[in-house]
Amino acid sequence: MTLSPTPGLDWINSAAEPALRAALRRVCAASAWGAAVAAARPFRDTEALLAAADAAAGALTDAGLAEALAAHPRIGRPEAGDAASAREQRGMADAPEELKAEMRRLNLVYQERFGHVFLICATGLPGERMRDALRARLGNTPEAEREVVRAELAKINRLRLTRLAEAAATVSTHVLDTAAGRPAAGLRVTLSCAAGHGDGWVEHAAARTDADGRCAGLPPLPGGATLARLTFGIAQGAAGAGAEPPFFPEVTTTFAVAPGEHFHVPLLLSPFGYSVYRGS
Repeated sequence: MTLSPTPGLDWINSAAEPALRAALRRVCAASAWGAAVAAARPFRDTEALLAAADAAAGALTDAGLAEALAAHPRIGRPEAGDAASAREQRGMADAPEELKAEMRRLNLVYQERFGHVFLICATGLPGERMRDALRARLGNTPEAEREVVRAELAKINRLRLTRLAEAAATVSTHVLDTAAGRPAAGLRVTLSCAAGHGDGWVEHAAARTDADGRCAGLPPLPGGATLARLTFGIAQGAAGAGAEPPFFPEVTTTFAVAPGEHFHVPLLLSPFGYSVYRGS
């Protein structure tokens, strides 16, 4: 597999519908929007994808808009683990505490007036711009505000879809020796990838964990990859020539990937067991 100039678009065009619908739901939670975008495949380029997304947003009913809005956190309060919202709301995260407090108060006023969270395409906006927009929009009628919300949702969807279409999936890991209470340095880590149901695994990269047990410099995955596999050479971490070989000389974990996302998969080691999980 080679890395396409638009690795995510290749994946969007070829992915099984359940996998695509799950990825689209992370862009916009309205099920009708995801169904419309998926049905418009294949896309010749990113602009065709974005045009389909705009049309799907424009066709959302009030119920569809409500479904999309329910998945968006309040400005200034992204949910833990919601990397997309945290990234988009960075301007508010860096705002002074007084401004954050004012936004919390205005958010409540807005929600009481319109019955849903205040939605704005926050990417690149400082906190003051978001506050000023919120103040101004409190004067809208419910009908006018609904169309503003629809337009802001379309902007957010465009940014997230562009990232999905043009960015490859990336992988990192961190290995901790829980028995020794320290990072596991010097372990060989191999990253492999495959498409479809895991037929035809290809070794993509290899590296060693650093002094902190991390392996953060692995290259982006090819655009067609839907599965990734990390193989850890545990035996290489045995201390000294006379050390007893580990019970698990090698650990392999396989996981699903999607373009535009980062997958941090740490490994926790103990003498007779191990665990892996998706971290952040």
